[in-house]
Amino acid sequence: MDSGNYAWSIAATALVLFMTPGVAFFYGGLVKAKSVVSMMMMSFGALGLVSVLWILFGFNMSLGGGTFAFSGNPFSDFGLASADSATLVGATFGATFAIITVALISGAIADRAKFGSWMIFAGLFATLVYFPVAAWVWGDGWIFNWGENTGLPSVIDYAGGTAVHINAGAAALALALVLGKRLGFQKGIHKPHNVPLTLLGAAILWFGWFGFNAGAEGTFGLLGPENTSAGTIVINTLGATAAAILAWMIVEKLKDGKATSVGAASGAVAGLVAITPACANLTPGWALLLGLVAGAVCAIAVELKWKLGFDDSLDVVGIHLVGGLIGTLYLGFFATETGMFVGGDAGQLVSQAVAAVGVMVYSFVVSFIVGVIIEKTLGFRVKNEDEVAGVDSVVHGEEGYLLDERV
Repeated sequence: MDSGNYAWSIAATALVLFMTPGVAFFYGGLVKAKSVVSMMMMSFGALGLVSVLWILFGFNMSLGGGTFAFSGNPFSDFGLASADSATLVGATFGATFAIITVALISGAIADRAKFGSWMIFAGLFATLVYFPVAAWVWGDGWIFNWGENTGLPSVIDYAGGTAVHINAGAAALALALVLGKRLGFQKGIHKPHNVPLTLLGAAILWFGWFGFNAGAEGTFGLLGPENTSAGTIVINTLGATAAAILAWMIVEKLKDGKATSVGAASGAVAGLVAITPACANLTPGWALLLGLVAGAVCAIAVELKWKLGFDDSLDVVGIHLVGGLIGTLYLGFFATETGMFVGGDAGQLVSQAVAAVGVMVYSFVVSFIVGVIIEKTLGFRVKNEDEVAGVDSVVHGEEGYLLDERV
């Protein structure tokens, strides 16, 4: 790795790491004022714990052990004691993906989760779900080897439609079901306490996402030594996101009579989620269409929790699971040269669907089982009276805002 690649690798890693505080701001603004510390702490807790686990054994697991292996050997280089400099740089970049995947899940259980129980779940999810799924998708696992073993087109997931967003969204649904509904759960009862904080978080996420999507291309030349796809990746990261903002606001205007700033921020995240797996394999026009589809569909999908009766507090399912599925399956129709409508056949769609469903089912089942075990033993949800009083003061002994000017 030359000095330019080293420099971009470190910069891209910092961009993606910054996305987890972005998630904290985005989520923090959406919850009640007396839950903002708890909400943001779940992201920062994940940042601390997952980083340590990744260095100790997670990176080793993510390398994979072949088509039929669950993961790589966690003890093959425990603590990365023998890794060379280039490997350590790559491992650090990979760690940021693991961190944000876990942090995303926390939005589904806002206002009602115990921090200690969340940390236990975060560690178990990272070990049992994210690390092996990363091996399946980007290591030497069954999704990575799908094309070679089946004769169908290889699965396309450039930056994490399956490993990050479908994975996190399915786990979020599982935890929402385990913890149950917030007190007084009904449409309109819970308002964002700080809209500017949410917009700041969305802006940080969009900023960091250029490292998320373009980082691997520019750093490791995964699509060729000349980084020929870098331009496609960055223009698609811009275009799909922008189109999704417009689509979400249009749906809001038609449905509710007003386009909101929170809707615009949510649309941006939906577009970013959808373009993540597809950023290197779409022409810019098809990326714009993907953004429009993702923004519109996710704006409708977030309403499902009211109809189906599950309390996904901050719409992780409607944005990340649905957006991840849209971006992953969209490639089956429009991936350059292999998509059904751009020179290919149904094979790419089959490959994408198998990977998406496989990750979704595995993540949901394991997360549900782990969540139930924690709830039945340690307890995952705070007491009703603590939820009313506010989880910040009860769980952390802090308040997000000091409103008494005399103090």
